[in-house]
Amino acid sequence: MASAERKRARPGKSPPRAPAVEVKSSYPGKLRIIGGRWRGRRLSVPESEGLRPTPDRVRETLFNWLQTYIGGAHCLDLFAGTGALCLEALSRGAARVVMVEKAPAVAERLRQQLVLLQAQDARVTLADAVDFLQQTPEAFDIIFLDPPFKSDLIAQCAKLVEIHGWIKPGGLIYIEAPSQVTEFPLPSTWELLRSKKAGQVGYHLARKKE
Repeated sequence: MASAERKRARPGKSPPRAPAVEVKSSYPGKLRIIGGRWRGRRLSVPESEGLRPTPDRVRETLFNWLQTYIGGAHCLDLFAGTGALCLEALSRGAARVVMVEKAPAVAERLRQQLVLLQAQDARVTLADAVDFLQQTPEAFDIIFLDPPFKSDLIAQCAKLVEIHGWIKPGGLIYIEAPSQVTEFPLPSTWELLRSKKAGQVGYHLARKKE
């Protein structure tokens, strides 16, 4: 997976249609890891305005899509929040993850979670995603692009990912947006592979052409 030349299988079939999911603006309580070495672990998450974890059912579908890609992958989460996506990726065999989070308290909680899990192959970066993407890049196999629903950051971040070389050829980009958003501009070098809805959440998988 770490090599761009490795032949990639098409993402697998998705499970049955997910039920409606309520999207909350804040998320006090617990985050449950649903697969891999930490399956069933529940981690506390901070209460923070706009914090919106990817629902369990959506994560389950996403990682079914990624099952032939995740082992050994280098992953970047540009809006880490609760850490649901990158912690799930680590649990399922990702080689390394970088989590970008602009809220200091949330970033500190993510660091505490990594210590609790004894995860040595992860880093939390306190930064705004747009600013982060304008730094010297590192090419990743998988990028999670899940900005706050009230923002307008998908197109801007996708453009920066592409022009600065943050995604490897053949790499995958996961995009999460409100379900009513059916179209968003993506770089011409990306192809949309999958799209589904679960309640108020629309989620999509794109691939950078090789």
